[in-house]
Amino acid sequence: MTQPVQDKIWLTQEAYDKLQAELENLSGPVRQEIIERISAARDEGDLKENGGYHAAKDEQGKVEARIRQLEDMLRRAEVGETPKDDGIVEPGMKVTYKFVGDPDDAETSTFLLGNKALDDGTIDVFSPESPLGSAILGAKVGDQVSYTAPNGKELKVQVVEAKPFVAG
Repeated sequence: MTQPVQDKIWLTQEAYDKLQAELENLSGPVRQEIIERISAARDEGDLKENGGYHAAKDEQGKVEARIRQLEDMLRRAEVGETPKDDGIVEPGMKVTYKFVGDPDDAETSTFLLGNKALDDGTIDVFSPESPLGSAILGAKVGDQVSYTAPNGKELKVQVVEAKPFVAG
């Protein structure tokens, strides 16, 4: 199953700068260090049983894939200001919601609506194209929305809070 191609990716200036710095590091020093390791391993002779060579080639493949991913994201990036604190769900908002209808689901969950590139490990990040993200986009605090979960189950959630995300 392929993901739909998203034209624009909303990023804060801080997130854009972070991704740009990662790209520069991978394209420069990291790429060069891997090339040197591959060259040194090649000089050792027989490549069939050369673990260092194969490990460096594997790492090179991962780094090159990440470089392509970063270049694509930065090319499609739309750097925006932090959204207004108006209680309307949009990219860049920290959204708190709860499931509706099940008395056991009274607890709330919080996520950042945005691109996974904004993931700093402190908060879950849901894409605006995800099932929950697309259903909740444009909703206001107090609104209830339904969406179909990846397992096919129809779920209903209520927006409890929507505040601009401030990286900590």
